[in-house]
Amino acid sequence: MSDTVAAGAAPTDGGKQPRSVRVVLLALMIAMMLAMLDNMIIGTAMPTIVGELGGLEHLSWVVTAYTLATAASTPVWGKIGDMYGRKGSFITSIVIFLIGSALSGMAQDMGQLIAFRAVQGLGAGGLMVGVMAIIGDLIPPRERGKYQGMMAAVMALAMIGGPLVGGTITDNWGWRWAFYINLPLGVIALAAIGVVLHLPRKRSQAGIDYLGVALLTVGITAIVLVTTWGGTEYAWTSTRIMELIALGVASLVGFVFWQTRAAEPVVPLHIFRSRNFTLMSLIGFIVGFVMFGATLFLPLYQQSVQGASATNSGLLLLPMLGAMLVTSMVAGRVTTSTGRYKVFPVVGSALLIVGLYLLSTMDTGTSRLTSGVFMAVVGLGMGCLMQITMLVAQNSVELKDMGVASSTTTLFRTLGSSFGVAVMGALFNHRVQDVMAERAGALGSKVTEQSAQLDAASLAKLPEAAREAYQHAVSSGTHGAFLLGAAVAVLSLAAAVFVREVPLKGAGPQREDTPVATPEPV
Repeated sequence: MSDTVAAGAAPTDGGKQPRSVRVVLLALMIAMMLAMLDNMIIGTAMPTIVGELGGLEHLSWVVTAYTLATAASTPVWGKIGDMYGRKGSFITSIVIFLIGSALSGMAQDMGQLIAFRAVQGLGAGGLMVGVMAIIGDLIPPRERGKYQGMMAAVMALAMIGGPLVGGTITDNWGWRWAFYINLPLGVIALAAIGVVLHLPRKRSQAGIDYLGVALLTVGITAIVLVTTWGGTEYAWTSTRIMELIALGVASLVGFVFWQTRAAEPVVPLHIFRSRNFTLMSLIGFIVGFVMFGATLFLPLYQQSVQGASATNSGLLLLPMLGAMLVTSMVAGRVTTSTGRYKVFPVVGSALLIVGLYLLSTMDTGTSRLTSGVFMAVVGLGMGCLMQITMLVAQNSVELKDMGVASSTTTLFRTLGSSFGVAVMGALFNHRVQDVMAERAGALGSKVTEQSAQLDAASLAKLPEAAREAYQHAVSSGTHGAFLLGAAVAVLSLAAAVFVREVPLKGAGPQREDTPVATPEPV
């Protein structure tokens, strides 16, 4: 075996991957960690950043600029990888991400930081897609579940460790190192990918579909801004929000129309002819909707109602994230050993419904042990769904569409998270303000007129009666948010029931018209 790895490298020694493949997979895990950790670390460092740079009124744009750039660039990176080669596009995305990280660390004011975070986001869009598409190129479908389960485990570890790492770096080295820490990790990933990974070189005769890119970017940007600003910066019925909705709808309708005519469409619509791909995109959207809503409101409930500190509230998410990590690994290995996967989206969706309903029953008297059990049920459900959706989506298209399949599935999950945070947040805020007005009268309305989410310092300053009212209000808000999540998860179960189980490569004859992806010759 040579010291480089090519697409479709077969396992040796009874299924054990060659050392070169394991080196590449390690580099991919580092790249995935970079993309996932960044926002988690920066969230912890933000108070310190604002204290030094100022610009509190622009604080939300530090996250929004990154999210917008990531979402808008995701499908473009997937298509570029399909057209011009996966390795080159992935290395380029890492370099852009590292440039954005270095510039963000050197930012001298909030405007520069926002601009440089957008550069980071452009690179991050390629990191997520590149990791999944390269796994799709390297690993046969039958083996793929195990490795994508490992990537889901990396995502869970990033969610657990991000706030702790961010706090430690900021306290000991300063907030700029929250960005600089990406540089040595990224260089290691670049070196491993550059030296060890060899994939077929491609050169498409068709040019990039610039009109399609522009229409999709405008549409995605409008959607993310609506979900970010709606109910916070602007009222849902305000002129600005209505204009963004109209712009988003018009751009996406124009995008779909143009994709039927473009010579090399950014998102070829024929991939949606596969029932499984369409269903997995829907399930991915719902997973994003539920997961990010849960990780937003659970710490708030734990801090406001159960009295946990900010650090401890992150650690109290361990039952959910730990269950997700273990289940992702188990689901991947079972899929690898049996070639069967339909049971996981069905069982995962059912567990998600049950877990979210249980979370909706929490009140001011719910113990941490009880809430931990409820969170573990949600984690089990998400673990069954996280990477199986990507595996089935990739298994439903031809190899030439591996990149756009990976990027489209990732995009649906990203948009689901935006909608989840916005819709569940709007419901939460409405319930908190209503209950505060009902229980604490004019004082309650005054307390929450700026924001329905109070930090620990603001909560401690409230009179006891107002504090108790706020705890009841948060319980009521989380009840509504998680009940909505359970209702949305019913759609995931309905979609999972209709998934057609197409045996993965090595698991028997195919039963669907869409060919299973097979590695291209080197």
